[in-house]
Amino acid sequence: MKLFNHTIKEKATLEMIYLAANGKVTQRFVRVVEIHNAHMLAYCYSRKRLRMFTFENILAVRKTDGGLSA
Repeated sequence: MKLFNHTIKEKATLEMIYLAANGKVTQRFVRVVEIHNAHMLAYCYSRKRLRMFTFENILAVRKTDGGLSA
């Protein structure tokens, strides 16, 4: 949870492996906007819009070196 909170302040980009609702595993690059109990609101660079991500569906996450622009 610290990583997510830290990236909000930095406006940093995260690379995330995510299990979608349809069961498909996807790679996402996101910028976290808000954190809630079971999910987070983040800008998804591949979808080019804000998305909700459930924490239990995040399989792996890491902070990226470079920034992506919206």
